[in-house]
Amino acid sequence: MTRRKEFSGVGITVLIVCVALGAWAARFENKPLYAIVGALVGLYFLFAIVVVDQWQKVAVLRFGRYRGLRGPGLFFIVPIVDTLSRYVDQRVRVHSVSAESTLTRDTVPVNVDAIVFWLVWNAEKSILEVENFIDAINLSAQTALRESIGRHELAQMITEREVMGHELQRILDEKTNPWGITVQSVEIRDVRIPQTLEDAMSQRAQAERERQARVILGDAEVQVSAKFAEASRVYNDNPGALHLRGMNMLYEAIREKGAMVLVPSSAIETMGLGGTLATAAIARQQ
Repeated sequence: MTRRKEFSGVGITVLIVCVALGAWAARFENKPLYAIVGALVGLYFLFAIVVVDQWQKVAVLRFGRYRGLRGPGLFFIVPIVDTLSRYVDQRVRVHSVSAESTLTRDTVPVNVDAIVFWLVWNAEKSILEVENFIDAINLSAQTALRESIGRHELAQMITEREVMGHELQRILDEKTNPWGITVQSVEIRDVRIPQTLEDAMSQRAQAERERQARVILGDAEVQVSAKFAEASRVYNDNPGALHLRGMNMLYEAIREKGAMVLVPSSAIETMGLGGTLATAAIARQQ
């Protein structure tokens, strides 16, 4: 709510016009009473004319009893007899709420910041049902935020912020609807934990990543060993394939220019490379 403007621009203009007309008439007719009457009429309209902005509503009370809502635009009241409440802004408004050092369900102290979007949909209820609805909404949002933190674990609060926001919106909307106010949404902006706990969680996450890396490496070793075992069975049943594989490995090793490879004589005899190399040497000499 905003305080009522003491005087409107229209009322001030009417006052100036009435005073000017009264002074002119008093001077023209040579009767000072006209100036007094003009000033009184101007003062009456100064207090009687009220202008309310497009997004505002105001309640009129006559001798303390509610007479209805007025606005937006220009309207008249009876000075002294009628009084006005504070103006009610019906635009969407945003308030920031926070909960400091609140324990989660798994007893972790956290600081949580949230944003509440709300608006007044029934100005009459907001004026008559609650004294100061802005303070009421702020305190209700803080209380609901603390209660929601106590019902959730830390992991849920970090990963399920949207769910927590919907829960807070539902709780607040049920409380504020009788006041003519609706809570459109609640957004969890930030969840902060103590630095020591943050370091411990970081170390735990790093250890978990190292464990997963070792598990993946072990699985790779198992798969490689299984393939080697399968290959050994194939080579055992087919010595020719084993020789060809050995020759291919030897070729890969010596094909680089200037490379020198030491091969055991047993391997040469096993693969029958002695006769092959001798034949190749004789062919080059011829």
